[in-house]
Amino acid sequence: MAHDTNKPLQLTLSVAEINQILEALGRQPYARVFQLIGRIQQQAAAQISASETTAPAGPAHS
Repeated sequence: MAHDTNKPLQLTLSVAEINQILEALGRQPYARVFQLIGRIQQQAAAQISASETTAPAGPAHS
């Protein structure tokens, strides 16, 4: 039975783990990995931005 290799998957990884993956990809030929790196960075930035806007505000200072 063949698997759909284009089916999106969701993974839960720490920022440190994502950085490790990006570091490893950075050692590969640019033409082979630049789109993948871009997708990872785009998705990570969206999640970080969303978590910053939904995070509770710290104590107000006068």
